[in-house]
Amino acid sequence: IILIVKTYQMKTGFKGIELIKSFEGLKLKAYLCPAGVWTIGYGNTFYPNGKSVKKGDVITEQVAENILIDTLKGFEFTVMQRVKVPISQNKFDALVSHTFNTGGSNTLFNLVNRKATNEEIYNWFTTKYITGGGVKLSGLVRRRKAEADLYFS
Repeated sequence: IILIVKTYQMKTGFKGIELIKSFEGLKLKAYLCPAGVWTIGYGNTFYPNGKSVKKGDVITEQVAENILIDTLKGFEFTVMQRVKVPISQNKFDALVSHTFNTGGSNTLFNLVNRKATNEEIYNWFTTKYITGGGVKLSGLVRRRKAEADLYFS
């Protein structure tokens, strides 16, 4: 007997992509991010072919969009692997945005998987990963709140 298992791969929806774009911003010319890494498009440091962004690189808006969609595949895979309970599209999108920005959080995935209360999850979203260099950053505070709001919408 041959058993065929079909796995469903969720994709980031429009709301998630727009949230990521709104916080990352679009830069068509390579720039040095605060961490000193060459970055282009919607916060990307690599191209789909694996090459690093370098000084002087210039892309079009369509190329930036393509890079983002390609880059999201890895973060979508991470969320799909880490979340063990059924979640809505909005929850998935919020988790992909958070993972894209932070690399992912074991604590957040654990809260989702153990079906923590809405209050616990909302509080976690809005109080963690909001600093840079030990300083609370208003942009990160706004992003975490937007991700939490999307998660619970």
